[in-house]
Amino acid sequence: MVEEGKAWGSLTLKDFEKKVEVNGRTYIVKVIGGEAVEEERGGRELLRIKITAEVGGVRHDYTITYGRRGRNNAAVGRAYAKADAPGGRQADAERFSALIKTLTGKEPRVIERGDGRIDIICGREHLDGFMRYAELADAIKKWLEETRR
Repeated sequence: MVEEGKAWGSLTLKDFEKKVEVNGRTYIVKVIGGEAVEEERGGRELLRIKITAEVGGVRHDYTITYGRRGRNNAAVGRAYAKADAPGGRQADAERFSALIKTLTGKEPRVIERGDGRIDIICGREHLDGFMRYAELADAIKKWLEETRR
């Protein structure tokens, strides 16, 4: 637990670059910047993590929205692949997964819906990974404390 606390805020997103493999393809991920902001919508406290990155040569703004869900008040993040992204939803979902894996060390769950939508689901382990970055750590920690039951 002490080591985890030391790791919080120890890295920066700006100019972060790394290679990662997702679904058998290698992507080069270059993070340009990011932020985490708290929002309230419909009486719920949400946390939006916004990251600008170039993944596989495509520059894009990525947003993951975290909320608390279920009986156990679990922190769950959701994002959606965009149909108008280069290569369509499937390619966008792979690039998004590569970004999340690069920053957190874990791939998110990807769910393909019957209507063509693709959901990207992140859990608490991803949130803990995002907390390693100085630009995100304080807002995440504050949101976790405020939304705890």
